[in-house]
Amino acid sequence: MLSKFHRRVTSSEYLRTTCCTLIFSLLVITGCTTTEVRTTAYTPLTVEDTAISENRLLDVGIVQFNTGLDQQEEVEEDELVFPELRRAESRYIAVTLADAVQTSNGWGAVRVIPSERTNIDVTVNGSIIQSDGETLTIEVTVTDSRGQVWFTKQYTEQASHYAYDRKHPTEGDAFQGIYNRVANDMLVYRQGLSDQYIAELRTISEIKFARSFSPNAFDRYLIQDNDGIYQLTALPAESDPMLMRVRRIRERDYLFVDTLQGYYDTFVKSMETPYQEWRAMSYEEVKEMRELKRKARNNTIMGVAAIVGGIAAAGAGGGAARQAGNVAVAGGGYLVKSGFDRRSEAKMHIEALQELGDSMEAEVEPRIVELEDRTVTLSGSVENQYRQWREILKEIYQAETGQATEI
Repeated sequence: MLSKFHRRVTSSEYLRTTCCTLIFSLLVITGCTTTEVRTTAYTPLTVEDTAISENRLLDVGIVQFNTGLDQQEEVEEDELVFPELRRAESRYIAVTLADAVQTSNGWGAVRVIPSERTNIDVTVNGSIIQSDGETLTIEVTVTDSRGQVWFTKQYTEQASHYAYDRKHPTEGDAFQGIYNRVANDMLVYRQGLSDQYIAELRTISEIKFARSFSPNAFDRYLIQDNDGIYQLTALPAESDPMLMRVRRIRERDYLFVDTLQGYYDTFVKSMETPYQEWRAMSYEEVKEMRELKRKARNNTIMGVAAIVGGIAAAGAGGGAARQAGNVAVAGGGYLVKSGFDRRSEAKMHIEALQELGDSMEAEVEPRIVELEDRTVTLSGSVENQYRQWREILKEIYQAETGQATEI
């Protein structure tokens, strides 16, 4: 009798323990809530408060951002990464950052360039780590023409709820704080450089450009150590005819790159409306999918808890217990199915965003670039256009000097 009673007590205790454990786990998981950023505060842009002398101005080239797609071997379906959209963003982010750097009034010309060049005083390279309308994360490396890395840093920011509020629209980009922080960090570093160092950077940039046209004439002015750092060994005479000719070619290069800035500005304006619409939709979709996943996970857990509890109750003995257990198992099965249904609904949202992302590229693809003396029809992306310009630059140099060069 005692043994039989002991077995009943053990079965009852096991049932209570199992249910309590499941309920506790459920409360822990369902108790987790998401935080929505509602503040409109962001890092302000630092502006140079005094006029900078001409000899301390450095030109900046901001390379189109790396899309980051080549760093992701396999993209999860809920990461909202669309190749067409990322390519557009790689230009948009570079242009927006260039605007912030230029507005800080601490630099010479700030230009967006399609690929890295070695003849710019300061070069900014960046990669998109995450961009889904809710969160933007980028990695930025700033390097000078001497080869010295100023810094490599990752920046991240969450968009405010009000960034996409049509009733109370906010000024500026939803992630303006990130661009301001990068510009501020660059300004702080530049302010710490000596006049001599800045003068050397400007000269090294010019010699590098000249050397790309006439290596035999300009190689002797620069050396590079094992760490990749350039140093000046001598300076060409200001009246050197080869240097004067290369300076004219460089001015033409500047003119074309300045023309590209008009292209980039047009590009950003043309994509701004559909891009902001995508960001707003993506912002809501990210929150919705997170909520759907939370509900799906909770429904699945509650369903499994009900099934396990039902099985335990059905095995506890007694007709009423078995009937209650069967009901619990049936209800649990429904909740599990509901969880899977919600996952399907989340997938549907992803597919809708995919269609939007696919249509983005067609809306913003540029066609024509206006040059100073002619209109040139350039095919493909701006990268292809820039390569075509390099060929034009080669032709100009050959026509003036009668020499062949490799660019």
